[in-house]
Amino acid sequence: MNPVYLKLSRATAALPVEASRFWGNPALPEGVEYPQYIDDDGCQYPYVFICQINLAELKAFCGEIANPLPSSGLLLFFAKIDHYLGMPAPSGGIMGAISDTEAVKVIHVADLTDLREIVLVDEDDQPMSPHELEITFSHHHDPLNDEDHALFARPDHREWATWDPPYEDWQILLQVDSFSGPDFNLNFMDFGVLDILISPAALRAASFTNLRALVLST
Repeated sequence: MNPVYLKLSRATAALPVEASRFWGNPALPEGVEYPQYIDDDGCQYPYVFICQINLAELKAFCGEIANPLPSSGLLLFFAKIDHYLGMPAPSGGIMGAISDTEAVKVIHVADLTDLREIVLVDEDDQPMSPHELEITFSHHHDPLNDEDHALFARPDHREWATWDPPYEDWQILLQVDSFSGPDFNLNFMDFGVLDILISPAALRAASFTNLRALVLST
């Protein structure tokens, strides 16, 4: 699968709840709670919501091009990247080595009925997530001018031939580049990238429970 690049722009109006979006509020069905984790000190924290991909929109974009993801529903990405947004950093975040499974959470929502946006607020009752950005898909990427956000990204930021054992054949499901906006600054170790990895078997089975992540900075 060739990379599908995510082009981000400020939405001119509120996006539909099921639309692809970066930042903003995730859309989850009734009964599915916002994912939380317990850090090394026993404290509970919410994962940072990165983005959600409307899989029907992705399928329509890909057309006749093979796409290994499900053809419908939402795919939502969450990760322990508080530190890279300048937030207080719970222990156990994603670093330069391949993480354990708890560092990243990806949820596939197959049924888009009864969706509702989950809004996290801080102690001052202000939204914790940066303002939502609209996602459009592209096969074209200008490395000099475009941010390197992509599904199925090539491992161009890796300085070695393969991932460390036993992940040699794993591929990048989502890559997120360092970038900034009016209400956030996302910096992965000197302007690197976050890579979320999936095994070929898990991708074929559309299973998103055993993923890994790492930050690469060249």
